[in-house]
Amino acid sequence: MVDVLLGLQWGDEGKGKIVDVLAPQYQVVARFQGGPNAGHTLEFDGIKHVLHQIPSGIFRPDIKNIIGNGVVLDPIVFRREIDGLAKFNLDLSKNRRSASLTISKKASIIIPTHRLLDAAYEQAKGASKIGSTLRGIGPTYQDKVARLGLRVGDILSPNFHEKYQRLVQQHKTTLDHYGFDYASVLPDAETEFFSAVAFMKQFNLTDSEYSINAALADGKRILAEGAQGSLLDIDFGSYPFVTSSSTMTAGACTGLGVAPRQIGEVYGIFKAYCTRVGSGPFPTELLDETGEEMRREGREFGATTGRPRRCGWLDLPALKYAIMLNGVTQLVMMKVDVLNIFDEIKVCTHYQIAGADGSLGALSEQMPYDLVDTDVTPVYKTFKGWKTSLDSFTSFDDIPVELAAYISFLEELLGLPISFISTGPDREAIIHRQSVAV
Repeated sequence: MVDVLLGLQWGDEGKGKIVDVLAPQYQVVARFQGGPNAGHTLEFDGIKHVLHQIPSGIFRPDIKNIIGNGVVLDPIVFRREIDGLAKFNLDLSKNRRSASLTISKKASIIIPTHRLLDAAYEQAKGASKIGSTLRGIGPTYQDKVARLGLRVGDILSPNFHEKYQRLVQQHKTTLDHYGFDYASVLPDAETEFFSAVAFMKQFNLTDSEYSINAALADGKRILAEGAQGSLLDIDFGSYPFVTSSSTMTAGACTGLGVAPRQIGEVYGIFKAYCTRVGSGPFPTELLDETGEEMRREGREFGATTGRPRRCGWLDLPALKYAIMLNGVTQLVMMKVDVLNIFDEIKVCTHYQIAGADGSLGALSEQMPYDLVDTDVTPVYKTFKGWKTSLDSFTSFDDIPVELAAYISFLEELLGLPISFISTGPDREAIIHRQSVAV
């Protein structure tokens, strides 16, 4: 079976850590969407690792890691990641550890002009920009849908440079339309790009959908790793402030080439509070000292961009929405320790949506069609904080009663077990609850 692990909020939930924790139970870990706009952080042995495109099972021995066809891959970032892993004695080339890392030939390639287009589009939007990471993600998916893009398998073609130049010429026409100066930066970027493409040929470039389904036929367990979060999904997220891929469970099927009947467990990861990077609606955002304290305590700065994350209380209508759409079977609550400092902890249980005349409307547990132009007031339930460090707790039976009450309330309203509770950044700082029932 293919178990799926994905984020239920606006990304940055801590997926990398949980993939690393769960990976020893699997023979394959596969990324199914997103690109270098993702930053999956793992911490162990006192060292912090940030992965952008390589699956988070890479530090576990004897596990095959696959970059799936749904990913948009930047060869330059890929090379930097590989170079960063080399100092940990992780040689992933096909000549050394052929079973360790595989890249789908059908994964789309980010080329230098994709990043320039990303910047040009954001610049043109002015105050209405979406807060792109400027990694070229949107333009690459745009070319994929328009059937114009390049794929990893194309780098093996004798006419790859011709295909590249045709695409670049189209991009230059668009950049000229926006008045965007590319002449001064493109030559150096292209030199680095083609060097990285040559480097990438050292790795296993395969029709990964065949190897994944062969692994399933052999009874092997596969963990599908998602990027970003459900509320950034291109269809069901807070459009237009979303990413350009399907971040949901369904995206694992199309992003890896597996049938829906192969999906088993769906691990939904959420923080004990909420964060968001970039622009877009955020009903429970805290624009006060409490939000600042949350940011400081949680070290809430983007793993990819370094931008400060917006912080707020946990949003149950949004969380229920993501659980429903993904078919979540188990919940994983991250960064509980960040709330250690608060006397009171709040949870949004409902939205109060303003009427057309500006009056307060009825309470709702549903996500409105458009959060951008809908006036939403969160309705909160308040809990007493536990006000203690969680460093010494390894069993759920021993945790503070206030935290136990908080978790029990969430499980009752969400109708699902919270199977894992993360109490710190290290891979060992986690409480695993066996056989949880709600």
